[in-house]
Amino acid sequence: MLQGVIHQIMSGIATGGIYASVALALVMIYQATHHVNFAQGEMATFSTYIALTCINLGFPYWVAFAIAVVISFFIGLAIERILMRPLANAPVLASVGVFVGLLLIINSLSGWFFDYTIKQFPSPFPDRPMLGGYLSGHELGSTAVTLIVLILVYLFFRHTRLGLAMRAAAFNPTSARLVGVRVGWMLALGWGLAAAIGAVAGCMVAPVVFLDPNMMSGILLYAFAGALLGGIDNPLGAVLGGFAVGVIENLGGAYLVGTELKLTLALVIIVAVLTVRPTGLMGRKVYSRV
Repeated sequence: MLQGVIHQIMSGIATGGIYASVALALVMIYQATHHVNFAQGEMATFSTYIALTCINLGFPYWVAFAIAVVISFFIGLAIERILMRPLANAPVLASVGVFVGLLLIINSLSGWFFDYTIKQFPSPFPDRPMLGGYLSGHELGSTAVTLIVLILVYLFFRHTRLGLAMRAAAFNPTSARLVGVRVGWMLALGWGLAAAIGAVAGCMVAPVVFLDPNMMSGILLYAFAGALLGGIDNPLGAVLGGFAVGVIENLGGAYLVGTELKLTLALVIIVAVLTVRPTGLMGRKVYSRV
């Protein structure tokens, strides 16, 4: 029993790292637009298809991985410049409509370009149990990659001038403009970085769930639950929330509701957080004069 619980917790931390990556991407775009990017999962799936195409063309895994991340960055940049920038002062429903439309368009493009058949995505990590059999080689490797990405993102935002400028542009665009920050380009870079992080998450999860145009739909729901749990406006909270949701999903699926109903746990978390503490565990309350 104890070994089973430990295994579920360790595996939950591994999958929670994927949710944390997607949750961080959601928070980055939320800070820039104050809207949730419903197309984040489809963008990650499309990036994973790009990586698989490069692998099939003969590129080594990590080269294909890097190509997919770079292309994803520029796709995110282009989406902000072409679609979201003209909607900067649009009503909320207009932006939501664009996000939903973007989800449907990218999902359809993935099926059109790469077809709808389920594909196997290779893993660069050894296919054998590790850490006493509690984790597989891929789970351990994907957790390490996710943690490295999260640490790099943290260092970028905390200890580089560009990262500080992006934080300022997201937190207070008016004040940032007054000190010379090019807010428009900072927001575009935020979109590009979020798309690149999503590409990492897609490549790490594809060997587990297999690759098809709807691969990230359930994962996006878990990531959204993690972002809300930690705080939709707090990157660190979203990351911790993603790990927490991964553990809750595994333990709940194994000992509470069963694997067939695990997705309902994410819905329960979302409803509970919005009902009891809408700002999340680490979010901040924002007061505005009306």
